[in-house]
Amino acid sequence: MLITSYNPTQLGDTLIAILRPDVADQTVEGHANVTRISDAETGKTLGYNFFEVSKTLGQLDVNGQVHLTADQVDQLNTLLKANDFEPDLEFDATPKFVVGHVDSAEAHPKSDHLQITKTDVGEDQPLQIVSGSPNMQADILVVVAKVGAMMPDGLIIWPGELRGVESDGMIVSGRELQLPNAPQKPGALILPADYQPVGEPFDFERAQTLFTA
Repeated sequence: MLITSYNPTQLGDTLIAILRPDVADQTVEGHANVTRISDAETGKTLGYNFFEVSKTLGQLDVNGQVHLTADQVDQLNTLLKANDFEPDLEFDATPKFVVGHVDSAEAHPKSDHLQITKTDVGEDQPLQIVSGSPNMQADILVVVAKVGAMMPDGLIIWPGELRGVESDGMIVSGRELQLPNAPQKPGALILPADYQPVGEPFDFERAQTLFTA
């Protein structure tokens, strides 16, 4: 998994690359303009900080998540290798916000407000997603933030559990997607039944007019 962000106002010319969730016990190692953060117990890479990254990738006209090309990932791997780090970045072009269909929604056995959904996102198997949306039900079209998605507020979606039940993704609201005029209250964004085919990348540009003022 590779999630990258760039915030020149706050961090200067630094690209943040995230590969795995944070852990409490970390090891930090820096060579030249690259810092590697790893899990002290397993040695696995959690992420990198690439300082003065414009020297490698050129000017990045982005403030937030960066969607790297395959060539850019190769350039960063070359930089890692030149600084005695394992070139372990992997290009991932799969969409992380997709249209999903809630096939089923059942009450969580350990909660009076959570539901366990089976949600079709166009893959071989539906995703199991635990949702707390008060309007959750079967047979609706929704937007799914898959594992590896970065929400507009910077939250990253990782595999997890809610009260002991595995949850792989998040069914999101218009408010969480920061869509114009979206209701500022909990509740999944329910799309019109023929809005987009299941499994397609969610069309953020089209969604700018989903809600009227």
